[in-house]
Amino acid sequence: MILEQYSAKAPFTSTHLLCLQEYTEDEILQILSLGLDLKKKLKEGTPHRLLGGKTLAMIFAKSSTRTRVSFEAGIFQLGGTALCLNAGDIQLGRGESVRDTAETISRMVDGIMIRTFAQQDVLELARYSRVPVINGLTDAYHPCQALGDMLTLYENKGAFRGLKLAFVGDGNNVCHSLMIACTKLGVSVSVAHPEGYAPDALVIEFARMNAKKTGCTVETGTDAVAAARNADAVYTDVWASMGREDEAKERRAFFSPYQVNETLMAAAKQDAVFMHCLPAHVGEEVTEGVMYGPQSVVFEEAENRLHAQKAVMAILMGKADGA
Repeated sequence: MILEQYSAKAPFTSTHLLCLQEYTEDEILQILSLGLDLKKKLKEGTPHRLLGGKTLAMIFAKSSTRTRVSFEAGIFQLGGTALCLNAGDIQLGRGESVRDTAETISRMVDGIMIRTFAQQDVLELARYSRVPVINGLTDAYHPCQALGDMLTLYENKGAFRGLKLAFVGDGNNVCHSLMIACTKLGVSVSVAHPEGYAPDALVIEFARMNAKKTGCTVETGTDAVAAARNADAVYTDVWASMGREDEAKERRAFFSPYQVNETLMAAAKQDAVFMHCLPAHVGEEVTEGVMYGPQSVVFEEAENRLHAQKAVMAILMGKADGA
């Protein structure tokens, strides 16, 4: 399968981007294929104003660097406009319900991106919105990051099926979305985590169900070396996710054996890449040598958030078939 030449097998029917489990393999491949095309157009300087005159409302209950910059730059490059709405700018959570917020804002804009805490807020927003809702991050899922990661994995490996990705660390929102995205595309996943920090049982069920369809495998356990063995990519995240910084000191004792260092990378394939969603705490979950070494693709991942999200916006907000 050559992603640059991918042709949709069916119409794109999903209305929102909530956690990726609601997407078919074909829909994910459509997004990634369009993302590659939009990336090429941007590098060539070819205009691609697929969303001219459209407006994206960006709701931030959680602070952001990559999410804000990538969505704001992305909608601008597509010819549209972004409205950045921080928690203090709107009434959400201060007397106005999620339903009323959705009913109101969706009458004025063409799409809504929300970065917040509870997944339920995203689901409720989508339920009552008249326009597409994009999950920019919740405590449960980070689908936009996973799409950027899959784009990066493809660019470095040229395929999905037959690959293995090892995730080492906390079974958190990033891990959840990676497990779903990988298994939807036929990438085997092995997660190594400290006791008590496993991925959510429902997500493991999703991943195993997907894996049966695409012919890959799903493994979870506490052995980091076993997870990394023969992996094509080794992925990690901070030990204490946003909102759990007060647990950082306590978590270090549990997570220190799960640092991605040169020894752990040596267990993976010789040409394995190192991946991280950023921001990274160099010296904790990853050593400086790995983070900035020749196997690291972390800044490619950050850039590819832009291209993947542009594809999501173009498809959901404009149904940009054949862009």
